[in-house]
Amino acid sequence: MKTTLLSLFLTLIAFTWASAQSPHVTADGKNLSVRYGQPSKKGRVLFGKQGSGSLEPYGKPWRIGADSATTITFKKDVTFGGKAVKAGTYTMFATPNEKEWTIILNSQLGQWGAYKYDQYKSKDVAQITVPNKTYPNSEEKLTFTVKDNSLDFQWDKVGFSVPVK
Repeated sequence: MKTTLLSLFLTLIAFTWASAQSPHVTADGKNLSVRYGQPSKKGRVLFGKQGSGSLEPYGKPWRIGADSATTITFKKDVTFGGKAVKAGTYTMFATPNEKEWTIILNSQLGQWGAYKYDQYKSKDVAQITVPNKTYPNSEEKLTFTVKDNSLDFQWDKVGFSVPVK
C-alpha cells in the first residue's frame, strides 16, 4: 500500500512539473521540421531595445522559443535563405533587430537556451538575414509554420519568413 501511494504521489509530482513547462511542439513539412518550446505572449513586450524591458532585446542571439534551444531538421540537402545546408539536425537561433532578423543554424545540439551560444558559435553552419515581417493579426503563442518553399515565424504581430528550396 505504501509503495502504491508513493508511486502515485511521485507520478502526480512529475505531471505537475511537466505541465508547468512550456509545451514543445513540432512544425512538420515535406522536407523539414522544427521542434521548439512554445511560450505565450501574456501581455509582455516581446522585442525591443536593450534596457526597454522587452522579453528579448534587439541584437542578442535568442533560442527562438522556450526551454531547450529550437532544433530544425532537414530531410535532404536544401538552400536555406540562399545558403546551402546539408541534410541533418541543427540548433536554430535568431537575433531580432528593428528591421531584420539574423537566423543562425549551429551544429552543436543539446543546448539549453542561448546561454552558451558564444561558446559554440564556431559551429555555425549558416547565418542569414531576413527582413522583419509584420502580420495583420496577433499570435498569442510563438508559432512556426513550414510551407513548401519557406519557414515562417510569428509571435504577436512580428516575425519573418526564410525561403527554403
